Amino acid sequence: MGLVWYVVFLLSTTCHEAAHALVATWGGDLTAYHGGQVSLDPAPHIRREPFGMVILPILSYFVNGWMMGWASAPYDPYWAERNPKAAAWKSLAGPAANFTLAILGGILIHVGLLAGWFVYPESLSFTRVVLAQSDGVAAGAATFLSILFSLNLLLGTFNLIPLPPLDGFTAVGVLLPESAAGQLQRLRHTMGQFTFIGLLIAWYVFGPMFRTLYFDVFIKILYPTQTYA
Repeated sequence: MGLVWYVVFLLSTTCHEAAHALVATWGGDLTAYHGGQVSLDPAPHIRREPFGMVILPILSYFVNGWMMGWASAPYDPYWAERNPKAAAWKSLAGPAANFTLAILGGILIHVGLLAGWFVYPESLSFTRVVLAQSDGVAAGAATFLSILFSLNLLLGTFNLIPLPPLDGFTAVGVLLPESAAGQLQRLRHTMGQFTFIGLLIAWYVFGPMFRTLYFDVFIKILYPTQTYA
């Protein structure tokens, strides 16, 4: 189970950061491109954040039974201030990658259900969104897809909280005029070390919010005809 968790974690964080790097490159900032982050190979992302990509996920799994960690893609803050709209799209790209993976996981879960490989679970948990009809490869696939669906919903939703240093703070700029988006970028860069306060607040309020969203919204979207107590 730990190995499956880590594979999904690596895939999810790598896609998240590669999406940031790719959209920044499209917008004219080549910082992440030259750093090798426009890649689905996890190696350059691990080299940049070895603690967040390797040590913390493994430690958190042994302590909590699930993985947490982080990665990052470098960017030019002066480019972000000069091109706030492009920078806002760069911020939005990471959560968008996570939601894309969650949707892909949901589609594959239904393919498995239609093919008779999977069955609906009698009760739900973060790692038991779908169950296999038999042991072996099917059971591994059911576990992988359950974690892929759940973890990417968590990552995408958490990162959209509009508090610095999370992506949602500057991603709001895609909806704002250029001048207001620029002010957000400047504010993000001037806050510096104080952004950890926003991270603590986001983490505190996120748990209850995500549990409600997960079971009352996301699971009902995944299984619209199923009823769970």
